[in-house]
Amino acid sequence: MRDACLIVVDVQNDFVPGGALAVPRGDEVVPVINRLAARFENVVLTQDWHPKGHASFASSHAGRKPFETIALAYGPQVLWPDHCVQGTRGAALCDGLDIPHAQLVVRKGYHRDIDSYSAFLEADRKTPTGLAGYLRERGLARLYICGLATDFCVAWTALDARAAGFETAVIEDACRAIDLEGSLEKAWREMAKAGVARLQSSEV
Repeated sequence: MRDACLIVVDVQNDFVPGGALAVPRGDEVVPVINRLAARFENVVLTQDWHPKGHASFASSHAGRKPFETIALAYGPQVLWPDHCVQGTRGAALCDGLDIPHAQLVVRKGYHRDIDSYSAFLEADRKTPTGLAGYLRERGLARLYICGLATDFCVAWTALDARAAGFETAVIEDACRAIDLEGSLEKAWREMAKAGVARLQSSEV
């Protein structure tokens, strides 16, 4: 698949069981993604990469707890436990992830005052990561997205990929979700409305 690219979203130690912001059964995606990636010539990885004291951390706001929502300059922000802090083991790509031929790692969330779910645009919806330009320059028009978590970083990445004009599919069995107050069902509904295909790894 020369014009296709697999985007592996945030498969990092802090997002699997035992990590600071563990996605339930998040470790189950690792062998599935390893098998998938072997079928792709082109692979991009994303990596949540926060400085200490990031605005999305509950610990940065006195009296606030993880999973509360506050208003930041760009809009509502869910507060998270401290996670994926730059240079820590939690921020490292997940133990067991084996994709040596990946050509690019897109780090996101490194601006202290802006959270970043999507691999394309940060949460202010204005600050680009540069990924769209990279993919276009390389002629990669078909994107297959997997990783953690389905209802946050995977969904935001898929929706932004479609908005940027890429043919986009999410590989369901290579993702796991947080599912915060119905967020998973809402994410799939929004992705379907945007024209994101929903596939299983056996269909790729």
